[in-house]
Amino acid sequence: MTPTLLGVDQRLQKRYQRLVQEHTGSAQPTAAGPRTLPSPAQAKAHTLAAWRFFHNRRLRLPQLMQPLLELAHQQTPYACAAYALVVHDWSALDYSGHRAKKDRIRLTADGPLGYELYTALLVGDRDGRPLAPLRLHLRSQRGVHDSACRNRRPRQPHLDSLLGGFNELAAVGLPRPLVHIVDAEGDSVYHLRRWQRDGHAFLVRSDEQRVVRFGGYEWTLPDVVARLHQRDAFTLCRKVRYHGRRAQQYVAEAAVVLHRPAWRLRWSDGRRQRFKVPGRPLPVRLVVSEVRSARGALLARWLLLSNVPARVPASTLALWYSWRWQVESYFKLLKAAGQQLEHWQQEDAAAVARRLLVASMACALVWRLARSTAAPAWAARRLLQRLSGRQVAWGHEFTEESLLAGLWVLLAMVEVLREHSPAEVQRLADFILADSG
Repeated sequence: MTPTLLGVDQRLQKRYQRLVQEHTGSAQPTAAGPRTLPSPAQAKAHTLAAWRFFHNRRLRLPQLMQPLLELAHQQTPYACAAYALVVHDWSALDYSGHRAKKDRIRLTADGPLGYELYTALLVGDRDGRPLAPLRLHLRSQRGVHDSACRNRRPRQPHLDSLLGGFNELAAVGLPRPLVHIVDAEGDSVYHLRRWQRDGHAFLVRSDEQRVVRFGGYEWTLPDVVARLHQRDAFTLCRKVRYHGRRAQQYVAEAAVVLHRPAWRLRWSDGRRQRFKVPGRPLPVRLVVSEVRSARGALLARWLLLSNVPARVPASTLALWYSWRWQVESYFKLLKAAGQQLEHWQQEDAAAVARRLLVASMACALVWRLARSTAAPAWAARRLLQRLSGRQVAWGHEFTEESLLAGLWVLLAMVEVLREHSPAEVQRLADFILADSG
């Protein structure tokens, strides 16, 4: 698939495809612009062209998002057996040293200045590998730059923004039903009831303060877990690694009901207040996942609430939640391991958002190669790993960061071979290494 934009002229089309290629490789904090591929054109001309592209007000975010959605449509039937998993998360982008960005926000009360990035990342239910981001928000002082909207949107609390977001993601029309995975921030009875009412499947991590109805009585979740232990309800599901150590994952399940009124936080008369919101009892599945050492010591525990049908085993739900870390890997790929996002020099959030969608397309192309089972895929991954010059852990074929770095080297080689024969390149290399002195 060659990424293409809809409704733009041929010049912008070529510039977009070039920028996607140039966002492969690994940027450096001191040189965070797109890496220019070898070309007869001057490097300064490339820099100016990239600047014009990212600051082009006529380029709307939905146009730049469309190639990612097309890739998601193409890959979903192969990567998703029964469900398409959508992981939701937020990440702070620290631009404290970028005074030219006049639309920065204070990320925490006394914290740094920057923008807030929200991502809905599509993950396959076969192996947990990422496919593509389905939605990006970048919150700035001037509003929210949304990849699904032509214009800025007003800021909303995180979970309130998901209320409409789930419906809009369903309208994307992927060929598998969606399961939305949210960390402990999603543990809100009000929002869980709304998601259930609107027909959305969810898998949310809960905290230990939650009170539920279990077996006809009120219990805290730790009490429910203790009862499951008494009943010897935990079963060994799989061997895992926890912080580099061998461990085992045990899972148990219980049917519980969220029966209490919900609470919502709102500003009223300049003060933050809590409002009680009654609602119908919501039956959900409680999935308890415990990671234990070889000697049986408890290393970690997840308390998961879900309305996914019972035909999906609890062990599978626990595995799906463990794949939530893919969105953290995506943020890492953008921030440090590949794109150096927090060092980008674009002058406002709108330009940063456009570049984010270009960089995300480069990541998605690498993810597609990482999943591919086509005949040339193994040789292609091996070549990119070698070209990257990076080491991988014993037993691993590649890393996504090394594929990204190796792809830029490969594309640079292709550009050079368009102008020079292999024999000319060899002669130049021999001269540089042996005869240039």
